[in-house]
Amino acid sequence: MKKRAFLKFATTAAAGALVAPYVRAQSKKFAGITLRVNGYGGLYDEALKKSVVAPLDEKYGLKVQFIAGSTGTDLVKLIANKDQPPYDMFMADSSFMVELVKAGVVDEIKPSDVPNLKRILPGFREFGDYGVPFDIASIVPVHNSKYIRQPLTSYSDIARPDLAGRVVIAAPGQIASNLHLLAIAEENGGSVSNMEPAFKVLEAAKPNIAAFAQQTVALVQMYQNEEVYAGICWDGRAHELRTKGAPIVTVVPPKGIYSTTDYINVVKGTKYPEAAHAYAEQLLSDQGILATPQAFRYSPTTDVKLPDELSKELLLNSPERSNLKKKIDWDTLWANRSAMIERVNRIVRS
Repeated sequence: MKKRAFLKFATTAAAGALVAPYVRAQSKKFAGITLRVNGYGGLYDEALKKSVVAPLDEKYGLKVQFIAGSTGTDLVKLIANKDQPPYDMFMADSSFMVELVKAGVVDEIKPSDVPNLKRILPGFREFGDYGVPFDIASIVPVHNSKYIRQPLTSYSDIARPDLAGRVVIAAPGQIASNLHLLAIAEENGGSVSNMEPAFKVLEAAKPNIAAFAQQTVALVQMYQNEEVYAGICWDGRAHELRTKGAPIVTVVPPKGIYSTTDYINVVKGTKYPEAAHAYAEQLLSDQGILATPQAFRYSPTTDVKLPDELSKELLLNSPERSNLKKKIDWDTLWANRSAMIERVNRIVRS
């Protein structure tokens, strides 16, 4: 080969070697796109980044930005700016889904958009074609086995005389408070439209209640400091307490478990609906769906095969347990929320 021809070939080959990685990067389907998602912050967002976002970046070049904040505040922001939405996807639990759908700020999502929707267990999609459910947090009765010799068996047991001054429950206005009041009402013959039985039990339990926790962090600290021995809290927090050495027992009431589900939604008006569907598809994959169960022991919503060690620590870990998850009329519960808060506050002040 002549010297000039060799140099030309060598230069072309070198240029090709330099260009090839750039071409491959640009050929990724969603390269250059960043989805904006409201975040919950901390470990929750980190878990999703590892199991959902990183694989999407690797496969498609898709970036995701979590903007951590308060879901209620973020929802108001989204509704106020629905013509120019500040988010492409929106995370919210069952209670906030009511407002999202009513405000018309999210799109329906069908199996033709996200094939893994077919893997969601029956009854776990509560709002028709709106939202993709991916984990379930349940409120459950709990007790410290070091001090409580007679185990709790129901939500209503917070009124037992032997628990005087040693109970903690969520403060009025929190979704946990709404759920445990509904649980107590239905255990005692009431319903979402008849909460009187719950208020009667709460009045009876008043001498037992050491605190209404404004934040779950405060609730966890009270159990750790052994200021309280029993109450109603999230299943994930009960697991957290056990990992920190507290002998906290999670109770599975035979009449049913009350839960809220986390959903991811595609915001109406997003410029990137196809990328948003890819996010939802990865979230429902085996890798994605186990992100929050592994981090918090929240139960997954799909037919994923659970690792044995993880299965032992999840509340809804079998078809039988999943059937205990109570169906909730979220529209009515949310509509009654203000009246429930006012009534609980009256009981507390009386």
